[in-house]
Amino acid sequence: MTYRESEKIELKRSTAELKEAVISVSAILNKHGKGRLYFGIRNDGEVVGQEVGAQTLRDVSRAISENIEPHVYPSVEEVRLRGKNCILVTFGGRDAPYLAYGRAYIRVADEDRQLAPAELGRMFLAWGDEASRWESQLSTKGPRDVDAKALKGFVARANRAGRIGFASGSTRTALNKLGLLSGGKLLRAGEVLFCDDNPLEIQAAVFAGTDKRTFLDIKQFKGDAFGLLIKSETYLKEHLDWRVEFGGIERKEIPEIPVDALREALVNSVCHRDYRNPKGNEIAVFRDRVEIYNPGDFPAGHTPEDFLTGRERSILRNPLIAETLFKSKDIEKWGSGLKRIADECAEHRVAVKFEVIKTGFLVTFARTPVEADGGPRLTDTRKGRRGSTEKSSEKSSEKILRLIGMNPDISAKELAQQVGLTSRAVEKQIDRLKKDGRLRRVGPDKGGHWEVVG
Repeated sequence: MTYRESEKIELKRSTAELKEAVISVSAILNKHGKGRLYFGIRNDGEVVGQEVGAQTLRDVSRAISENIEPHVYPSVEEVRLRGKNCILVTFGGRDAPYLAYGRAYIRVADEDRQLAPAELGRMFLAWGDEASRWESQLSTKGPRDVDAKALKGFVARANRAGRIGFASGSTRTALNKLGLLSGGKLLRAGEVLFCDDNPLEIQAAVFAGTDKRTFLDIKQFKGDAFGLLIKSETYLKEHLDWRVEFGGIERKEIPEIPVDALREALVNSVCHRDYRNPKGNEIAVFRDRVEIYNPGDFPAGHTPEDFLTGRERSILRNPLIAETLFKSKDIEKWGSGLKRIADECAEHRVAVKFEVIKTGFLVTFARTPVEADGGPRLTDTRKGRRGSTEKSSEKSSEKILRLIGMNPDISAKELAQQVGLTSRAVEKQIDRLKKDGRLRRVGPDKGGHWEVVG
């Protein structure tokens, strides 16, 4: 086989030319969306070989993924060519324009030329086209792979929120009305939202100290987006410290970090992540903090502070997913997520930090130091001494209806865990919802299920 450079193939003598190679990758992506790069072959086609080790392969992968924006995650492997060790890099992407070291290049024949501003502007317009987005592409799954129960629960919640006006009907009809089908085929947004088998996964862990050296628990959650949000929220509640507060005769447990702020951060992490990135979302509970991470670049030219003022308009990576979450009221208002988190934490005197890091976006909630013996903190406080953080009855009722809509078989004990009330308080809320005609029990107490009305 003869090796020649072309508009889709780049040859480098060795990894000493790594920076030039990164530029070539971005230029080829901007012109063709995919290509190959070899280390160990001179530009005249002669195979000279390259020293290859595990660290070499990691260095190549890291250089490409960290120095090209939007991020690219290539395949990097050792290959044997004409009896010599070489490196083959295979890459692809549909998020042009790609910038290497902050500049845009285009492939012309076998050369990399810096893009003119006018051409770069045209590429940015094309990048914003809905059809080019990952979520708008056709899924390999179909409507039959959708969890009909999850979809029906979503439609009920969206109707209660007043943000849609149609009954669930058939799975295909509901998906079509939600804009999650194209030509009768499921879009990737629909796959993430309503299919159990999809690219979204969340890794959750509890660590013994303030670093990742020793973990006490680790879990990996898979499933549709709405189910994952419930699992993630429940996991955090189970591993936070709580205090007890009494208002009259009712006992209320208060978390060290407001659950509404955690929930908002979780929803944002699912909504705004980069689904092309194989890396999953992460939840990390440390002794002194809780971190919620998603692999998604922050909007270019913006900082978290721009959105904390409440004046900046939302910039959506996944508008179809965001729109669906908005309809069920999981997102209250576009572009307001960071401000809502900050306001909720300020109200409860919890420090929160928003960071744009090289691999994504990180929200960090500070924890109140635990007791010296490392045991759980559960302190009784009386209403009036430290101020009540009790949520309104109406707000709790809406949470109960939302959770029942997602899982009609949920028990009162599970509801209590996820809402943050005692089992007795939840039972009172359920009784009132039944009297108000908003909730009914179908079948016997054991073996039956709940049904949200209206």
